[in-house]
Amino acid sequence: MVKQQRDTLDGPARLFRIGEILRCTSFKRQTIHNYTIMGLIRESGWTEGGHRLYDESVFERLQKIAELRKTKTLTEIRKLLDKESAGKTQNRPAPVSKNGGYLA
Repeated sequence: MVKQQRDTLDGPARLFRIGEILRCTSFKRQTIHNYTIMGLIRESGWTEGGHRLYDESVFERLQKIAELRKTKTLTEIRKLLDKESAGKTQNRPAPVSKNGGYLA
């Protein structure tokens, strides 16, 4: 059984274990772990055994980090990605409850 934070309208999102990410990228296990701890990437769920699971967006995010890593420190990258995420959140409409009220 897999614990997920959210599902899409089309059904559950495809989740990847760290081993699957390692096979598809040039990153090392420790790097994925460090990036998660630093907040550069986020897990989307966990297995019953407590292993992290990542959604498909992690591949794009890792690619972006690798590109930025050529000219920036990890701290600078985190600040850039945080600003990007904040901008996306601000442009997203506020969630609405079933009775039509806005959720804070």
